[in-house]
Amino acid sequence: MLDVSLLALDPARGERLSLDDYHQDFAERRNAVRGLDSWKLERRQHFLERNNPSWDAFRRGDWAESLRLIQETRPGLVELAQDDRRRGSVFRRVRVVARPLTPYVQWELNSLRVRAESGIPVHVVHVEDIGPLEAAGPLPELVSIGGQTLYSVQYTEEGLSDGAIRFTDPELVEGWTDLLRELYEAGEDLVAYVKREVVRLPAPPAWTEQDHQHSR
Repeated sequence: MLDVSLLALDPARGERLSLDDYHQDFAERRNAVRGLDSWKLERRQHFLERNNPSWDAFRRGDWAESLRLIQETRPGLVELAQDDRRRGSVFRRVRVVARPLTPYVQWELNSLRVRAESGIPVHVVHVEDIGPLEAAGPLPELVSIGGQTLYSVQYTEEGLSDGAIRFTDPELVEGWTDLLRELYEAGEDLVAYVKREVVRLPAPPAWTEQDHQHSR
């Protein structure tokens, strides 16, 4: 496995993008990719979601409604996967999981299951399995588009998305993309993981800011 110390993401080597600019840049570059795969790594164990009805229901404590709303996203995800296939590009995701699951990750794994069942591959990697990669700290949140563009996705302390730093240096992008590919290949299919480890769990408690303080 690659030595991440050789792939330092120095912000000076990239370009800081606001949230809106990141969303626009990401969409344009992803839609332009032909015949090349893309990758995403999620390492944090808690985020705050924007404009997500299922997440809002979960935060209110309505777990059944939250799961129902997740199912409503399926048609759009199927269409997204079909579009990727037409362009000969697969967008694969790696989700790092720490146990016991935080309420956020329990919710997200149910959401990612629908994504995976819709044709967008997701694998799970246990946090203890990436220990050698995290000697200097947790891995960053990353997106690699076609092995050509790397985003270090930024978040506020509370877990709200806050734009990204875009890197286009070929050596840096290639190194991190290779690592994401290795992590994906070493991981477990998310659908199998959820069926074995997650569906049997009781509904998580509604998320509170006090819970967030304890999760950092």
